[in-house]
Amino acid sequence: MAENTFKQAYGVLQKHAEALRNQQEPNIDDLLTIVTESVDAYKVCKERIDAVEKALEQALNGTGVSHSEGNYSDESHGEPPPDVGSPTHPAFDDLPF
Repeated sequence: MAENTFKQAYGVLQKHAEALRNQQEPNIDDLLTIVTESVDAYKVCKERIDAVEKALEQALNGTGVSHSEGNYSDESHGEPPPDVGSPTHPAFDDLPF
């Protein structure tokens, strides 16, 4: 698989998901290729997400900002902020990557 970037790998996932959603009849002949390419693309995306999370964690370590659950720095009585960062939140539906 030639996808080296998150954007390229995510594009593969989108393309395959759309093809599977739009097919009228199951195409068993292409299924193995679709699954194999999708798994490879998922691995690239996962590696990039993990690397970014690690870099952000390292960058924020000295700032006093904590991303740990239950350790919120605002004065909201220990309540977590709204779940806007959730990948399933509607604000993230149209992200290009």
